[in-house]
Amino acid sequence: MGLSLAVGLLMLAGKTGAYFFTGSAAILSDAAESVVHVIAVGFAAFSLRLNLRPANHRFLYGYERMSFFSAGFEGAMIALAAIVIIATAIQKWVAGLPLERLGSGTLVVAAAAIINALLGWYLVRTGRRARSIILEANGKHVLTDSWTSFGVVVGLLLVLWTGWKPFDPLLAILVAINILWSGGRLVRRSISGLLDYADPETGAVLRRALDGICSELDIQYHGLRFRDTGNRLLAEVHLLFPFDTRLGEAHRLATELEERLAAMLGRPAELTSHLESLEDHGEVHRSDHYTGRPSAATPPLP
Repeated sequence: MGLSLAVGLLMLAGKTGAYFFTGSAAILSDAAESVVHVIAVGFAAFSLRLNLRPANHRFLYGYERMSFFSAGFEGAMIALAAIVIIATAIQKWVAGLPLERLGSGTLVVAAAAIINALLGWYLVRTGRRARSIILEANGKHVLTDSWTSFGVVVGLLLVLWTGWKPFDPLLAILVAINILWSGGRLVRRSISGLLDYADPETGAVLRRALDGICSELDIQYHGLRFRDTGNRLLAEVHLLFPFDTRLGEAHRLATELEERLAAMLGRPAELTSHLESLEDHGEVHRSDHYTGRPSAATPPLP
């Protein structure tokens, strides 16, 4: 994150300077995106520090879900940058396009694009390996910044080759539409995480692991639920044991299941199990357990 922030500030300074000695709308749009990037990285760095704090008596599950909020904030900032870029490009197109020293400006933006592409690839790769949605989202933002810069370079080269100045704002608008799409995807991912969206692929992997372990331990299960905090997978499941199974033995098997499942998934995971009697669990749960309606054995709360 420190590397990302330092590079972001360097890119902002370079692009701002390039805009002042060229007057290019495309370069201005790229610089505006860098302003948003620096703000977003600062917030993401704060979120990452908070995300790594351990749970305490006030936040019993820790601060991990901050990662989804951070990704949503970064996505919203990307979308805002796109809107500003489009408005600026149209305004400069209408007002006229006094372009100067485009060759030097093109070289500055091209260098920024290459540096950001390498940094973005590194951040996305690191984020996926560490299962950090904050790092991954920041990496995608940096990659978006690099694609913005490459688009600007193409626009400036077209202006230099053809002499047709409207290529400059047109490319700025096309690049802005692309980064608007990228920001929207980040916001969507953030909302899904905050609302505990049950990813079908994650559910399938979890059920396959449970099926294999439960088959070996001769346990049945139902009522599986799970949520992804961004760093960990939290799951709940009801385990069914014969009525005459001793509590100590049922607890031992449940604990073994929880430990083996976390190891099998290959990522930080925490399984909470609820022990039930195989013979009468259907009667106990004859009301709809997941709608919140009380069962016959549970009197309603006052």
